[in-house]
Amino acid sequence: MKTTREMEERLRFLSRVVSKEIKHLDYAASQVFVDAFTFEAVEALDANPELALKVEAFTSRFCRLQDTLGDKLLPVLLKALGEPDRALLINLEKAEKFGWLDSAEQWIALRQLRNQMIHEYIEDARTLFDALTTAHSNVGVLEKLADELQRQIRDLY
Repeated sequence: MKTTREMEERLRFLSRVVSKEIKHLDYAASQVFVDAFTFEAVEALDANPELALKVEAFTSRFCRLQDTLGDKLLPVLLKALGEPDRALLINLEKAEKFGWLDSAEQWIALRQLRNQMIHEYIEDARTLFDALTTAHSNVGVLEKLADELQRQIRDLY
């Protein structure tokens, strides 16, 4: 499909943003998970503002990258490929069908970590610890989708 110059510029811009977000997420992850990241460290976040800031950076960067990929880059790329505007779940299923994403369900599960990392931790350190370690172990899922989408953009232009 022939895309507009505006769409091409938007895709290239989002691709650059994603690359920077990955770099920042990887750095934040290296700061939080540098040593054995423990439940006890999460329980003591109130007494360790430096670690709390690092956890906040990791959390916000994980969520931001996921938002940029799923809510911005993926829909624009699909539109550039001639696909109609659809809801996130349908776009994720299309990405799975194209082989860009291993599992749309897994992506949705990772999106649900947001509330656990941002809100529920106030009440339950175990929830935060579990959400953080799950997010960290799945950074590669976000990075794989980013790589696939960026490859599609390079192939398109």
